[in-house]
Formats: sequence, C-alpha cells, structure tokens
Amino acid sequence: MIHVYVLKYFDQQEMENATEAVTVVEQDEQREVMGQGQPQNPPPPLRRRFIISLYVGYFLARWCVRTWEFSVALYMIYLWPNSLLLAAIYGAIESGSTAIFGPIVGQWIEGMDYVRALRLWLLCQNLSYTIAGGAVIKLLLDYDLKPRNIPVFATLVVLTNVAGSIGVLSTLGGTILIERDWAVVMSEGYPPEVLTRMNSVIRGIDLSSKLLSPVITGLIISFVSLKASAITFAFWATITAWVEYWLFISVYNGVPAIAQSNERRILRSMTKPVQGLDAPVSIVPEGSQGNPPRETGMLKLLDGVSKSSFVGAWRVYINQEVVLPGVSLALLFFTVLTYVLDLFT
Repeated sequence: MIHVYVLKYFDQQEMENATEAVTVVEQDEQREVMGQGQPQNPPPPLRRRFIISLYVGYFLARWCVRTWEFSVALYMIYLWPNSLLLAAIYGAIESGSTAIFGPIVGQWIEGMDYVRALRLWLLCQNLSYTIAGGAVIKLLLDYDLKPRNIPVFATLVVLTNVAGSIGVLSTLGGTILIERDWAVVMSEGYPPEVLTRMNSVIRGIDLSSKLLSPVITGLIISFVSLKASAITFAFWATITAWVEYWLFISVYNGVPAIAQSNERRILRSMTKPVQGLDAPVSIVPEGSQGNPPRETGMLKLLDGVSKSSFVGAWRVYINQEVVLPGVSLALLFFTVLTYVLDLFT
C-alpha cells in the first residue's frame, strides 16, 4: 500500500483573508490577556433611545407571535366545528418542527452576521404569518369551501400549518438573536444589574404580549367578527415588519459594541477554513489494496442521523447539569392541556 500525503490547495486570495483573520483574532486575544488585571476605560453609557428602540421592536415582534398562538386555535375550531382535530394537527406540526429543526435554526443564527440574521428573521417571520393570515382569511370568507371543494380546503389548511410552523421557527431565531446575543453584548462592561434589568424587561414584554394580545383579539372577535381579527392580524404582520427592521437596525448602528461583536463573529467564521490547512490527505492508487468493506444503506442512514444537528443538540443537552430537572418539567407538562385548548374544553 502506497500512501502519498499532499496538502490541500487553497486559493491565494482566500488564504490571505483567512490568515489576516487569524492574526486579528490572535491580536484580540492577546490584548484581552494583557488587559487582565489592568484598569480599563469604562464603556460609553448606553443611550436610552436605543434601549427603548430595542424594547419597542421586540414588543412588535412578540405581539404578532402571541396573537397568532392564541388566534390559530380559534380559526381551526371555527373551520371544523365541534372538533379539535385541526387545532391538534397544527399543534403537533408546530411542536414537531420546533423540536426537529430548532437546532438547525440555532446553528444558522450562530454562523450568520447580525444584519443578515436580523433580515432573515424578520422576513421569514412576518412573511410566514402574512401568508398564514391570508390563507385563514380565504377559509373564513368562503365558509362553504370544505363541502364544495375539499382539495382547495385541504391545500389552504396545509399552507396555514406550514407557514405557521416557519413563523415559529423564525421566531426562535429572533429570540436567540435578541435575548441571547444583543442583550448580552449591549451589557458587556457594565455591572451585572444592567443585564438582569434588560432580561427582566424583555421577559416582561413577552409575558405582557402573551397576556394582552388574547384580550385585544377577543374584543375584536366579540364586537366585530372572527374574520376581522384575521384581517387585523395579517395587516399587523405586514406593516410592523418595516417598523421592526428600522428599530433594530437603528440599535445596531447606534451601539458600537454590537457592531464590534459582529466583526469578531465574522472573523471567527473566516478562520474555520484555516483549521486543517496542514491536514494530510491520503491518496491510494487503484489496485493497491483490496475492496474496502461497503456500508449498507442502513449503516449510512444511521451514520447520517448520528451526525445530524438534531442528535448533536440532544447530546449537548444530556451533558448539562440541568438535564434531569428539565426532563422532570417536560414530564410535568404531559398532565397539562396546553396550546390554549383548555379554554374550549
């Protein structure tokens, strides 16, 4: 058996960029190490208007999500009276898509720069909810569609389920971006109370939206109609997308710490191709060894599943110290009828 070891070939320009990125990252790390134990200049104070812009943008986004979570069950029950079948199917699809594709969304958000992730989040969330709202409006306005044209009725229901699931997944990406990233970056260099206060306000915004959006939706349904609530929701998802983007991009441009964190994020992603630059590649001439053992289709499938993001996320979760309390809390939810269906039973 003859083994010839060769180095991977990299384009000259990409190599220079990657090397420069490695140098910058190493210089940042050296500055951090040298700066330890030395007094550093305090960060500039956070301007109140940027914090308010962050809160207002997050409120608009969460209000849309919480309104849909409450309203979709009402729409499904109205379309299929005296049955929770459509509502249960939607809940299963939404929860299943979050469990399966949630880790992939997290990896995408982690690998993107802030502006691209922000645009993708707002576009997918608001466009998905607009499509879902439009499908629901069509179903509500044409109430006799089910007995008259089953295929069209089923297509619109499927479209509602798929669009709603995509909206929930994009909402997960936005939650990671704002709550786990921007809030932490904005509070760097400040006392821990700053991050605690920001987290408490953000959670308060989410819970307030969850509490008040059903009230407003119920008032529209009671005093106007169910169709009016669907039209209002679709209109809200369409209009607020532009306002949300303007608010969030103003925060990005107005807080230097976020832009600096984004630059480090991009540089780290550029260093990934450099890893393994000197890794040897083995070339074996034809006929120099026997036939290698062939993997069966089942083994390839199992190998692919074991390397998937879904399995990898569960491995990370199992290694956490809070795995048992988390499983206990999940088992506790088996005894609770969630998804607002307890309001109708």
